[in-house]
Amino acid sequence: MTSSLENIRILDLSRVLAGPVCTQILGDLGADIIKVEKPGEGDDTRNWGPPFLKDKDGKDTHESAYYLSCNRNKRSVTIDITKPEGQALIHALAAQSDILIHNFKVGGLDKYGLGFDAMHEKHPHLIYVAISGFGQNGPLASEPGYDLASQAMGGLMAHTGAVDGEPMKAGVALVDVMTGLHAAIGALAALHAREKTGKGQMVDLALLDVTLASMTNIAQYYLTSGRAPARFGNAHSTIVPYQSFEARDGHFVIAVGNDHQFRKLCAYLEYPEWADDARFAHNNDRVKNRETLVPLIANILCTKNVADIIGALRDIDIPCAPVNRIDQVFAEPQIDARGMKIEMRHALSPAPVSLVGSPFHMSETPVSYRLAPPVLGQHTQEVLSSLLKISPAELAVLKEKNII
Repeated sequence: MTSSLENIRILDLSRVLAGPVCTQILGDLGADIIKVEKPGEGDDTRNWGPPFLKDKDGKDTHESAYYLSCNRNKRSVTIDITKPEGQALIHALAAQSDILIHNFKVGGLDKYGLGFDAMHEKHPHLIYVAISGFGQNGPLASEPGYDLASQAMGGLMAHTGAVDGEPMKAGVALVDVMTGLHAAIGALAALHAREKTGKGQMVDLALLDVTLASMTNIAQYYLTSGRAPARFGNAHSTIVPYQSFEARDGHFVIAVGNDHQFRKLCAYLEYPEWADDARFAHNNDRVKNRETLVPLIANILCTKNVADIIGALRDIDIPCAPVNRIDQVFAEPQIDARGMKIEMRHALSPAPVSLVGSPFHMSETPVSYRLAPPVLGQHTQEVLSSLLKISPAELAVLKEKNII
């Protein structure tokens, strides 16, 4: 075995972010991803720019940075699923696939004979992953799902942002990304279960559910105490000091997780007596007295440079990090050492395209980067002729009818 998911084929009817994140992960792990897109239009995110990939003449293509971020290791096939001939092609591909993934609205595929019940009856082996805003049941099931709405409704926004500021969404579509991760986990769990039963199943994932699950200790704080915790900005609700600070030349974070680390921090700050002060000696004391302690620490650290603070704290094993802009992230030697920036040849670009690498590092079945994010319909003829044995003449007829 050269890859973890070799010989696994995934029929990807998803678009935008949650579904494509899921299928890119599975593609990096070796699965054959067939990305089905609407002829002439394709994934919405292809046009979500600027910035766009530049062609050999330096002009914008229709491949946005957003699209490039989550669509490598896929083969793009254009099929009009609204037409019977297109639906027949989907069924034919499903017969040779292990997993189908989509993020249509609830019931959106039923009218084309591609809903779970119809697919499960015809292809009982098929694992059917449905990503939606609110899940397959409940009073909001039929509503469209968006990351921003889920961050708001699920509590993430209310607990993010400055203490005295407005609620704030995460800087990226974090719920979409987390839902993609959960979808990949669910698909792999269902694949493992199929080894025992031979049967596929529905994997029903909702953005709202994932948002709430991601609230972890904040949600449990409420369930345990009956009180909604306050917003703490870049601080932590139950650990102190565990937050960002401002230095003379930028911002950084300190994450003191126990009393031993706090004692070492006090020694670095040249106030070792704080470690024995009844107000600060133990974490629960520091939480109660954060408004006294944090300004004392901040007044010292603001006179130093970020690099000096980080170097000194790392030397004494206190968790810390600079607050990096994304350009500074890619300049980090650690990022380079982990291979988190990769380059791939793209059909429209004269130079290799830079992409963010996979975070998986597997000793026996490493990830592979085989296919750059595909141009719309780039592999239609290849896939339909090789998998379904459709002749060139038949392909020409399907193209003339705008089925593909």
